[in-house]
Amino acid sequence: MIGWLDGQVGDSWRDGNRSGVLLICAGVGYEVQINDSNLASTPGAALRLHIHQQQREDGSVLFGFAAKAERDLFRLLISVNGVGPQVAMGLLGSLELDGLLQALAGDQTAALCSAPGVGKRIAERLTLEWRSRLQERWSQVGGAAALTVVASPGPQQALRVELESTLSALGYGPVEVQQALTHCSAELEESAPLEEWLRQCLAWLSREAA
Repeated sequence: MIGWLDGQVGDSWRDGNRSGVLLICAGVGYEVQINDSNLASTPGAALRLHIHQQQREDGSVLFGFAAKAERDLFRLLISVNGVGPQVAMGLLGSLELDGLLQALAGDQTAALCSAPGVGKRIAERLTLEWRSRLQERWSQVGGAAALTVVASPGPQQALRVELESTLSALGYGPVEVQQALTHCSAELEESAPLEEWLRQCLAWLSREAA
C-alpha cells in the first residue's frame, strides 16, 4: 500500500468537483486526487502528500493530503455507512480539518450539509458515529485536536440548527456562521429568541464585510 509520496508536480487536473495532480516520484507518475486547498498547479513544484490508497476492481485510486491528520480523519469518515471517499473529500475540502472537527463535535449538521453530497441524514449519522465511536478512534491514532474540540458557544441546539440554516441560505459560509455565533454568544443569552440571534449575527457579519 502507498502511504506517502514525495515528488514534483507534473500536471494538474480537474473533473467536475474533483481535482488532483500527476505527481512524479523517481520517474514514476502517480495520479492523486486532492482538494483545491492543496492543489499545486505549477509544473515542477515540490509536493509531499500523505496517501490513502483505495483498491477497486478496475484499479486503485490515490487520495492525497498535506497533513497526516487529514488522512487519518478521512479514513475514519469513510468507515461510516453511506460515506464514500468523494463525500469525505468534500467534507474536508469545504470545512477543512478544524472546521470539520468542530462541526462533528458540536452536532452542527447545517455546517456538515454545506459540503457537496452531504444531506441531513448523512450529517446526523456522522455526528452520531462521532459521539459513539469515532472520537475515541481519532484519539487513538493521535488526533489530539479532537480532545479539545467542544461545541461552540451560542444558542441552544434546536435554535442553532435553524439559525445556521437561515444564515447559510443568505449566502454565508460555515466558517463565517460559526465566527458570528461565537462573537454574538458573548452578548446574548442562550435563551434569546431566534430573531435576536439572527439580528445580532447579521449585524456582525455586515461589519466584517464592510
